Amino acid sequence: MRTAPLKEEEQEYRILCQVNVDAVCRMIQGEVFKVAVGPGAFVERIEWLAAHYERDEKIVCHPSVICAKCEFRATAEEEAKGLRSGFKECWEQSLKWDDKDFETPNVLHIWNYRGKGSLLAENRIAMSDVTEADIQPKPDGKPGLSLSERQWLQVRKVQTLDDSFWIEKAALKQEMQQWRFPLHFIDFETTRVAIPFNRGRHPYELVAFQFSHHIRHQDGRIEHKGQYLNIERGVFPNYDFVRALKNELESDDGSIFRYATHENTTLAAIDLQLAKDPNPPKDRAALKQFIRSITTSPKKSVEHWQGERSMIDLWEMVKRYYYDPATNGSNSIKAVLPAVLNTSEYLKKKYVQPVYGEQGNIASLNFQDKVWIKIEEGHVIDPYKQLPKMFSDVSDHDFKRLSEDDELRDGGAAMTAYARMQFEEMAEAERETIREALLRYCELDTLAMVMIYEAWADLVK
Repeated sequence: MRTAPLKEEEQEYRILCQVNVDAVCRMIQGEVFKVAVGPGAFVERIEWLAAHYERDEKIVCHPSVICAKCEFRATAEEEAKGLRSGFKECWEQSLKWDDKDFETPNVLHIWNYRGKGSLLAENRIAMSDVTEADIQPKPDGKPGLSLSERQWLQVRKVQTLDDSFWIEKAALKQEMQQWRFPLHFIDFETTRVAIPFNRGRHPYELVAFQFSHHIRHQDGRIEHKGQYLNIERGVFPNYDFVRALKNELESDDGSIFRYATHENTTLAAIDLQLAKDPNPPKDRAALKQFIRSITTSPKKSVEHWQGERSMIDLWEMVKRYYYDPATNGSNSIKAVLPAVLNTSEYLKKKYVQPVYGEQGNIASLNFQDKVWIKIEEGHVIDPYKQLPKMFSDVSDHDFKRLSEDDELRDGGAAMTAYARMQFEEMAEAERETIREALLRYCELDTLAMVMIYEAWADLVK
């Protein structure tokens, strides 16, 4: 849906307004904050921090749960190039650790564990210090692992030096037998920006600009069936996005797969946009019917529905039925895919050949004769690291944070690329390079889902 450019008189309107925040400032200045070290009163703390800065004196803090999200990290390769890890320096000073200590899994790595703060306060840092009583694993009445059982499995494998993967074959096989062919694997890229790209839209309103779609047929055939990407300025893409997705999925009743909740949340948001649009498209009813047929209403939704073909969440399958210590507790697809590739002999044998994008084998819209299994020092190279850089002016370190950070799992690099193409003036060659990179990254996301499925199907047969 194309929106007309802003008129000259419309551009005179301010998009920002003044808000009196005196009361908020007084509240902050008068509050005493709970802090790990130093004064908690606002003014005293500012002075304390300023004094340390003036003296160039590092503040040494005991490790806490916030260390898990520390952005001042560097890999061994980056340190070899001269970069410094603030995280390591902090822990070295506080705990007197050396390089070997950092190779040992610590409690920050325990997946979704709420007791990390207590363990750190007791100076129980290494995962070897964790006891079964700390985790208290117990079933939740559902197939596969409960949250606490998965946490204890992770800890126990570290403590027993067991690096083998775990899979609940019987329960997973039972789930997989209920899936209907052809299997559809989809992945979306979206963004929410403070200043809307299009007139008539709202701050932080969802924009869905890309998807990828793979199919796995019952006879074993795999194809990258379709994709959608809008990078044109002045276009609100959401309705065309759904039309294209509908066209991809409506020809059969095969099971549809997503990874985590993002795809369901996205379609539910577009359903609401369609409902509230004062100038809706003529096919609003058909688009809403399609959306609700493959989604489940969000918990906070005023309306409630359960689509007869609601998407299956592979992320939930991973959490329940599969764990590999190589993921270090992460369930991100960017952690699970390399782990699966390193343990699946089926995948190694298949993708060590240039079958992906090869005529007569696996059809691809963006790759030709691609070899995904490349071994270096005994391990499969992460496929995501085989892709070209998306931006020429972004460092490898920053791009890694954009594309691998769990909080940016739903396309941090893609969101950045889309925003730049909407707001920045750039040469056509640069736009084309970014467009091609977006298509390849999104295609790999759905191929990763296919590969996980293939590995499981081979293991449970």
